[in-house]
Amino acid sequence: MVRANLNKDPDDVSKMFDGVASRYDFLNDLLSLGRTKAWRKSVTTIIAPKSGMQILDIAAGTGSSARPLVDNGAQVTALDFSEGMLAQGRKQHKDIKFVQGDALKLPFGDNTFDVTTISFGLRNTNDTSLALKEALRVTKSGGKIVVAEFSHPVNKVFKIVYLNYLMKALPAAVRKISKNPQAYIYLAESIRAWPDQAGLALKMQKNGWNSVAWQDLTFGIVAVHIGYKA
Repeated sequence: MVRANLNKDPDDVSKMFDGVASRYDFLNDLLSLGRTKAWRKSVTTIIAPKSGMQILDIAAGTGSSARPLVDNGAQVTALDFSEGMLAQGRKQHKDIKFVQGDALKLPFGDNTFDVTTISFGLRNTNDTSLALKEALRVTKSGGKIVVAEFSHPVNKVFKIVYLNYLMKALPAAVRKISKNPQAYIYLAESIRAWPDQAGLALKMQKNGWNSVAWQDLTFGIVAVHIGYKA
């Protein structure tokens, strides 16, 4: 069974996601206690997709994040570097345009998209700064980025409960229900090592994004960051 480590070697990450693609959405909903749909709804509201809007969904996986954007009339390109995830996505969403590509070297020209978005994928790149710069490059002037990512709960007591779930209960659960539990152990480790809300906002600012703000979801388990291109 393949799992990535916190050095996030691209080949390891890609193979890991190939291995969990067929049950990825189901397990995400289960292990998040059903919150993924609410998180997606919040991201969609923030993006405010509409007819004619060009959106790049980076690390789109099986297309669950792109689905509501397409349903609201936007022209969406769903990009991922895992062929397994893309194959599963094409089966589930035949009307979504899926493209194989690397977040660190996007296969698009400068100033192409009105919005770039990445949900729960920025954490899996091995160069966050380069991923943010590439997203900036392909975003039109005046456009925005919307990043949904696991973050740090803002309540101290809840944070202790959450970290215990993340590092103890979640790994125990996936050993019973997943053929590749090591992938979800990596998930827990990578979430714990990820910067908090202010830390990610600062990184976005340092890599060219302006007026960066964020919205906490589910007590800060997830944060949605928004930044703008001058």
